[in-house]
Amino acid sequence: MSLLTFFTLPEVLFCLGLVAVVILLGVVFSRVKLTGGRVFGLTATFFGVIIAVNLVLANRAVSTFPGLEVSNSYVASQSFDADRAAQNELGWVLVPEYDGAANELRLAFTDKTGYPAEVASLSVMVGRATEASDDTRPEFLRKSGVFVAALDLPQGKWMMQVEALAADGTAFRQRIDLLVKD
Repeated sequence: MSLLTFFTLPEVLFCLGLVAVVILLGVVFSRVKLTGGRVFGLTATFFGVIIAVNLVLANRAVSTFPGLEVSNSYVASQSFDADRAAQNELGWVLVPEYDGAANELRLAFTDKTGYPAEVASLSVMVGRATEASDDTRPEFLRKSGVFVAALDLPQGKWMMQVEALAADGTAFRQRIDLLVKD
């Protein structure tokens, strides 16, 4: 990320604006006589700024939260060990690759022997780890044992939630972080 890009982020601009307000208030109050009312005003302004920052940051955090992973974590935990053992028994290895020049996402599944795995069905959600607005579910086509989808991903960190089914119905689930560079 370049320095110019960093300074144009909304959070950075907001913080720089707050610094400017504090400096301006400091200049104004340094030129007037300090009284009890003005000390109260400074204190109220100080805590007002802190409360305003907390409200803005809390609003930003809640508005970008993508949601829950599972609706009931207790119920999901009941079959976790059995699901993990079945997935490990498959012996599948998933290698993702993003080609920015071709705008393609490639997923290579291999089995225990190193040959392409027999994937009966595939569902992939690609998005940012922190917000759901960029989430997409690309359509993959199998080409030479590799699943390929046309996908234009801007630079940055992306997350993939991959769900595949083996021919015998065994589920394969994996969450993968993907870093896209220019």
